[in-house]
Amino acid sequence: MNVKEFKKIALVGATPNPTKYGNIILRDLLGKGFEVLPVNPKYEEIENVKCYKTVRDLPKDVDVIVFVVPPKIGLQIAKDAVEAGFRKLWFQPGAESEEIKKFLEDQNVEYSFKKCIMVETGEKRMFLEV
Repeated sequence: MNVKEFKKIALVGATPNPTKYGNIILRDLLGKGFEVLPVNPKYEEIENVKCYKTVRDLPKDVDVIVFVVPPKIGLQIAKDAVEAGFRKLWFQPGAESEEIKKFLEDQNVEYSFKKCIMVETGEKRMFLEV
């Protein structure tokens, strides 16, 4: 997956809690100039950005869906994403599992495991207030 092609990134597990990676990643990507679409059924808005309840609600032109949720939750959301037509899924370290890997390979979906989206998009980094 070429991160340089990403413009619109959905973030599953986004949260308003500034100590959680679901918020740290959101702020990092926004600060780098990406259009980020938070996904979390509990919130209407996070960091002044509209929040989507499910991956099925996302616009179809999302370049990649990033997962920052436990694998047990991520597997079902990955299934929903693939069913909705998304073909590029990125699992933050700790969000991946063998079960998810097998599903994605069976579905011929492009995926990333064990790489951090913040590190991989590092060259676009702008300064963020923490």
